[in-house]
Amino acid sequence: MNRVPRDAENAHSSSVESCPPLRDVPSINPTHLMARIESYEGREKKGISDVRRTFCLFVTFDLLFITLLWIIELNVKGGIETTLEKEVLQYDYSSSYFDIFLLAVFRFKVLILAYAMCRLRHWWAIAFTTAVTSAFLLAKVIISQLFSQGAFGYVLPIISFILAWIETWFLDFKVLPQEAEEENRFLIAQDASERAALLHPGVLSDGQFYSPPESVAG
Repeated sequence: MNRVPRDAENAHSSSVESCPPLRDVPSINPTHLMARIESYEGREKKGISDVRRTFCLFVTFDLLFITLLWIIELNVKGGIETTLEKEVLQYDYSSSYFDIFLLAVFRFKVLILAYAMCRLRHWWAIAFTTAVTSAFLLAKVIISQLFSQGAFGYVLPIISFILAWIETWFLDFKVLPQEAEEENRFLIAQDASERAALLHPGVLSDGQFYSPPESVAG
């Protein structure tokens, strides 16, 4: 007669023993995960990451710095108006610096359009601008007579070449890897938050924890 209750008790004890203890279950803090997800979504709503904004600022610096050097070169040659008319209206490939300025404008427009407005996550745009810049400057240095015009014949081509390659390095080794790492962290946190929601579907109130009344002996 007591075999059925005893079997039920044995089954209950075996099921309790098979369950892992609560301390062995990894603790997941849904609040912390949701805070991380909301912070990432807040950065996405800003439209552009901090490292990408720094890259766009450096591209703008590239244009402004080349423009400044070109204006200084115009003053050194005997006045802005006279030299500007000579270099722009009477453009000569072998002696004018106007094309180096246009090359900086070309880099600025392509890179800002690709990585600020279109938010491109690939290196083909920076590779295109750097290849065009390098080929043009090498051809100009070899064919033209810039070196016979003083220090600016060295400064403008060299600085333009260096800035183009610094932009390439910064995008390829800083911007794209960091954004990809942040995206992976967001996906991992989102997946963990979904698992935490399944493990902890709701918050238990204090009224759900109670002690059963003591049974009467016998």
